[in-house]
Amino acid sequence: MAMDLKRVALGFHNGSNETAARFVDETLKRKNEVEVGKVKPYIKKWLDKLPEMLNQKDKARLAEDALMYSTIFQNYALQNEK
Repeated sequence: MAMDLKRVALGFHNGSNETAARFVDETLKRKNEVEVGKVKPYIKKWLDKLPEMLNQKDKARLAEDALMYSTIFQNYALQNEK
């Protein structure tokens, strides 16, 4: 999911809206695969906010937010590797 969010950020930042939209769909698919009961509460809150963030009209802001979410999810995944 972190990589998909990075692609969303890069796509919207570079003006490749069609590519970014494809990765928005991929990100939402990955969100649905997360077992919410197994993640920490702060990650659940970020997951809950994800669809709203991805539906922003301001694409520059969406790109910035997608990069931030990507970093949060990537750091969480790296800390909780087993």
